[in-house]
Amino acid sequence: MTADISGSTTPAKPGLPAWAKKAIAVAAVVVVLVIAYFILAAYLPRAWAQNVGGLADGSFGAGILWGLLFGFLCTLIPLLLFRGAWRLFRRRRFKPMQVIMLVVAVIVALPTLLTLSVVLGGNSAAHAGERIMDVDAPGFRGASLAGAIIGVVVFLGVIGLTYTYRKRGEDLAELRADADSKGSATGPGEAPSAP
Repeated sequence: MTADISGSTTPAKPGLPAWAKKAIAVAAVVVVLVIAYFILAAYLPRAWAQNVGGLADGSFGAGILWGLLFGFLCTLIPLLLFRGAWRLFRRRRFKPMQVIMLVVAVIVALPTLLTLSVVLGGNSAAHAGERIMDVDAPGFRGASLAGAIIGVVVFLGVIGLTYTYRKRGEDLAELRADADSKGSATGPGEAPSAP
């Protein structure tokens, strides 16, 4: 019986290396995102302005009311969700809840972002959106800015109150720990001495 003593070599895999496949996939995703951006940039500002115009129906008061509502809620809620996701990140918790919170925050922020695209956009759809909002939703853009500023101020207030409450809880826990250590240092049956 003769044994076959041949070197064991792994056959070369046909096709591209793994890094090349990843690079091609990333490039394809980037191309799709750029194409989607240009398509949506030509459509969304005009469509958003028409929807807002339908809500306000040419009324100055309704335009201001809707602007304040969208600006306030679509700024405050995403900021609170981003803060919640950040707090989960700092605790090194499981990531799916973070991802869900971030996705919901971006979705809730879309009305504010769309209004911003109408105001700051330089393409024809943004200019058409400005004209539509001027006629059908007067006061919406300025009220949306005011609502966003109010939302940021309320968010900063919530942050301040949360910090103060947490700091007070930590101080109280420290005082209780000091009181417990002084109570155990006096021994059983002895009354603690007055300071």
